[in-house]
Amino acid sequence: MRKLTYLLLLSVFISFAQTEKKSAVKFSAKIENRNSDTLTIYGPNRFKQIIPVNKNGVFEATLETADGIHQFSDGVESSLMYLKNGDDLAMTMNTKEFDESIVYKGKGAEENNFMAQKALKDEQFELTAFDKESEEFNKMFEAKKTADFESLEKGKLDETFKATIKKMMTQQFSGMQRMYTENLQIKKLNGNPSPSFAYENHKGGVTKLEDFKGKYVYIDVWATWCGPCRAEIPFLKKTEEKYHGKNIEFVSISIDKLKDKDKWRAMVDDKQLGGVQLFADNDWNSQFVKDYGINGIPRFILIGPDGNIVNANADRPSSEDLDKVLSELVN
Repeated sequence: MRKLTYLLLLSVFISFAQTEKKSAVKFSAKIENRNSDTLTIYGPNRFKQIIPVNKNGVFEATLETADGIHQFSDGVESSLMYLKNGDDLAMTMNTKEFDESIVYKGKGAEENNFMAQKALKDEQFELTAFDKESEEFNKMFEAKKTADFESLEKGKLDETFKATIKKMMTQQFSGMQRMYTENLQIKKLNGNPSPSFAYENHKGGVTKLEDFKGKYVYIDVWATWCGPCRAEIPFLKKTEEKYHGKNIEFVSISIDKLKDKDKWRAMVDDKQLGGVQLFADNDWNSQFVKDYGINGIPRFILIGPDGNIVNANADRPSSEDLDKVLSELVN
């Protein structure tokens, strides 16, 4: 599963620009075991720049963007960083370790190393705290919140950066607490009979959950407008190919609005999406979506051959954990 805390930060990062005035930032990255020959930088005011690797194996560019929080992605992994006018950053990273290996040097390194270390601590917190009972989670949550804000104040960091991260962390902690509560409710679904659906099939007719009785069902709830959903498509295709002919069906349910049904049809055709492609009857207000407490997408669900829920919030196709789970269950 991708890091929940990172996704919370990612959902708000673009709003944290200090100015619309463009700044010049020198940036380079040396990445071991790289996943791609390009590195994409996203930022405030819809900034996007694709950096190709050069003959020396380095991603190098001058970025003309607004001061503030940015995101870099190598096509598989992503992380946040802070850029301001005049920064001259050199990053090193090994994709096999990712967060653990990110190190910045140069002007602006203090702020970015703080963010890299924070991402690592956030991941560790998620792994240890999100499975705890409420009382223990709340203790760990309050301790983390105190430690994170103290660490921010003690650091020799740019004051504008501090103000920005303080606002960002406030939103993050609010979202983290809400997500924990939602996850508790979702976990209660596991082991119970799955809510059903009867949705229009891209190939024609109506498909019901009961049509797959006797097989595992891996459901992807998505929409054409959802960037993270589209990012999972290549991984989902590979998973479908690996388990083709096995005792499992892959079902994708679009919650696009009715007016966008043609857009959905076109994307299924253009992207040659596999599995069973369905269109929900009432987007976010579809009963199946409500029954599963789906407030964000993509959302993946695993249902057993008996119709009972194995995991109401299953691992994503991009997670190695999904293959581990399916290889043990599916024959």
